[in-house]
Amino acid sequence: AGGPGRRPPSTSDYVLTRITVVGAIYLALVCLLPEILISYAAVPASFAAVLGGTSLLIAVSVTMDTVSQIQSHLIAHQYEGLIKKAKLKGASPTKGRT
Repeated sequence: AGGPGRRPPSTSDYVLTRITVVGAIYLALVCLLPEILISYAAVPASFAAVLGGTSLLIAVSVTMDTVSQIQSHLIAHQYEGLIKKAKLKGASPTKGRT
């Protein structure tokens, strides 16, 4: 499938394309949300501006970063116990060598 000079599509290309499409749709919806709220829901423009656009992107970004940091701390805490157990069980690799 393809021919000389064409590389077959890889899984990473497929995944990146899907992520890009989903991200583009999300950004379009975030940008259109204030306009939709103003037009159809009779929401004041000042409130719609707070609810949509840049402020929503910042809030989502900060939330995702916070969750990521919490997960990394939890994982580090789990490994901390394993490292302590490993240090107690085994001696250092250079011990006993002369």
